Amino acid sequence: MNIHEYQGKEILKQYGVVVPNGKVAFTVDEAVEAAKTLNSSVYVVKAQIHAGGRGKAGGVKIAKNLDEVRTYAQEILGKVLVTHQTGPEGKEVKRLLIEEGCDIKKEYYVGVVVDRQTGRVVMMASEEGGTEIEEVAERSPEKIIKEVIDPAVGLQPFQARNLAFAINIPKKLVNKAAKFMLSLYAAFVDKDCSIAEINPLVVTGDGNVMALDAKLNFDSNALFRHKDIVELRDLEEEDPKESEASKYELNYIALDGNIGCMVNGAGLAMATMDIIKHYGGDPANFLDVGGGATAERVTAAFKLILSDENVKGIFINIFGGIMKCDVIASGVVEAAKEVKLDRPLVVRLEGTNVELGKQILRESGLNLVAAESMADGAQKIVELVK
Repeated sequence: MNIHEYQGKEILKQYGVVVPNGKVAFTVDEAVEAAKTLNSSVYVVKAQIHAGGRGKAGGVKIAKNLDEVRTYAQEILGKVLVTHQTGPEGKEVKRLLIEEGCDIKKEYYVGVVVDRQTGRVVMMASEEGGTEIEEVAERSPEKIIKEVIDPAVGLQPFQARNLAFAINIPKKLVNKAAKFMLSLYAAFVDKDCSIAEINPLVVTGDGNVMALDAKLNFDSNALFRHKDIVELRDLEEEDPKESEASKYELNYIALDGNIGCMVNGAGLAMATMDIIKHYGGDPANFLDVGGGATAERVTAAFKLILSDENVKGIFINIFGGIMKCDVIASGVVEAAKEVKLDRPLVVRLEGTNVELGKQILRESGLNLVAAESMADGAQKIVELVK
């Protein structure tokens, strides 16, 4: 789950991370009023969307007075920002962060991520701040310094100082930078983050070490522990179909293809998408209905797939272990009749109660194609869609 920059900064402030003073605004007038409350001669007007690269897309402006704040707020609010992370469709800006300006002496990068290779949390830092870290990794990988963190003891002060020295933080500010990193790590662990990225971290003229930007993502599997984080969710920033899926505990991700997929199990869902691609098709979604799905959840999943106007056919691929094939079949029949299915449907069932499941489908009167294997099903749906 993602949150906005201003929300991330509010969380980090609770852990002692220094951030610029700022306020969120939803209208032009609110933006001007927010600027009036800041003790600054320069203001930063920042678009708030769930994507990076806002500055390059015109979503970050420096205002030297209140009139400029109003002008930039009018310009940015309602604008569709297209960045390398939004895709070509972009995202509409519906809120702004109005912040005080600061005297930046140097920009750095600090990020905390989960490293799948080591199975540990890693803190990365670079003196190439303000630049996309992927660009730094490609151009100058030696400028990314890493500290692997032992989960039993957490980030140690000496590790934080090592990073500060390695990225050439001014010596008199090394301890401040180390404290900043320790606070960032504490927030990462306490809030079950999947990433905590500060880009840029800045050293200011008055000797502060500050998070000028902040990106926090959270492990959705841990959100039951963090009701305060769930309240920060902005559904308008998410794909409406993915938001709907979350209500039924469906693992759904929208894609660009035209073959809808309904599968049980993440591994089988990935394999199903791969085999559709192998036979020349394009999956329209990743959809794992889970092992304990009910007929209601299957019905919701089916409707979700059909709500995508790009879907020209559906492939249901179920291997029933915990999930019973007859439950899937009942859900499919119920949903297909409710939405008046008018697109090709290929079904492959295997496992628990498979014969009963096939019988329910046969007697349903639905116009569907049975498949004997995953490969057979993928070939059939690709041919039908074409």
